[in-house]
Amino acid sequence: MIVLKNANLIQFYPPKINYNVDVVIENEIIIDIGKDIGCNYQADKILNLDNKFISTGLVCSHNHFYSALARGIIADIKPSNDFVSILNNLWWRLDRALDEKSLYYSGLIGALESIKAGTTSVLDHNASPSFITGSLSTLKKAFETAGLRGILAYEITDRNGIDGMREGVKESIEFAENIENDKRGKDTKYLVETAIGAHAPFTLSNNSLEQISHAIKISNRGLHIHVSEDETDSSFSNQQFGKDVLKRLDDFSLLNNKSIIVHGVYLTENDINILNEKDSFLIHNPRSNMNNGVGYMNNLHKVKNVGIGTDGIGSNMFEEIKFGFFKNSDSKGKLTMDDFLKFLQNGNTLLERYFDKKFGKIEKGYIADIVIYDYIPPTNLVDENLAGHFIFGFSSRDVETVIINGSIVYENRKFPFEINSIYSEARTVA
Repeated sequence: MIVLKNANLIQFYPPKINYNVDVVIENEIIIDIGKDIGCNYQADKILNLDNKFISTGLVCSHNHFYSALARGIIADIKPSNDFVSILNNLWWRLDRALDEKSLYYSGLIGALESIKAGTTSVLDHNASPSFITGSLSTLKKAFETAGLRGILAYEITDRNGIDGMREGVKESIEFAENIENDKRGKDTKYLVETAIGAHAPFTLSNNSLEQISHAIKISNRGLHIHVSEDETDSSFSNQQFGKDVLKRLDDFSLLNNKSIIVHGVYLTENDINILNEKDSFLIHNPRSNMNNGVGYMNNLHKVKNVGIGTDGIGSNMFEEIKFGFFKNSDSKGKLTMDDFLKFLQNGNTLLERYFDKKFGKIEKGYIADIVIYDYIPPTNLVDENLAGHFIFGFSSRDVETVIINGSIVYENRKFPFEINSIYSEARTVA
């Protein structure tokens, strides 16, 4: 049992702060919350927070840990003047180079750096065409070593041939079966879930979509896929199939309330209507979109469920939220600062739909994924200006301690294991 004493609780959306309360955690669940209640419990560990701020863990709703070791890459990369050239000249070369060891260390470094930034859950989208079978289990091992929660998916695609596509489908189905076995095991911490991944509609034939649909149906999971990140995807769907891109996916029964639709920069009004009717999620990745020069999704305010991801640019959700709000302002968008906190909060709804547990609040009965900050506000911090403090004040540097699934995985800015050797090995692998 862990007791957090004298904490100031932050709820992202609706914005609310509850001052000077105690939080009691048993196993992975918050079992009590209130003023001065900690003394009623025999705790194994007591953290007196002296009115430090705490929040639920941050959720990165789309990431690519396989790119974690690409930072500062030195390679002969041809000039890339459009998005498809960027894929061909950089990312599709990188993912083909991954083997089991490099994928593991990419995942482990990604997980450690997520936790350091206060991100307790990552929805990861993997591509390693030279190492497909076993790739999701390798990433699962990395997540569990660090103590990070995740929803993992393998990026099924036709771009490496029909055999690679089939192997991706097989890996996805078998990993989902393994997760079901884990859920039945009493001694297994349930930290990792899975979605059925796919690269993007423009790299998938109708036959491939049929096989992905089968995988979704038998696994009872959702699709995790890039859609309309660039104009190429939407124009391909219309030119080749005479349909808007989400209509094409929906015709194969690929969309449900667990679907993770990423980017959506060029979705049509009809696409957005389908997305909302299916109660699916659109994941906005502002820094990646700017980095790749693909444009801006000006219709986010029309989408029912929006989450925030990084698309492989780390897992620092403070930075992602800041850039998202600034880009919205620069584009004369209609979103407010509170909207971006809502998008961040929405990642917890995805967790609830996959894990079938309660996430996203520091209340009785909720999963104890919690971040403790040493942020000192220079102005009063109240419900009405929480978003302003989060966007213009809070940063990953303020993350002091992280609790995931009721376990302290990062305390006083230190992991419970030595990490220098991990980083050293990662540099060697890279």
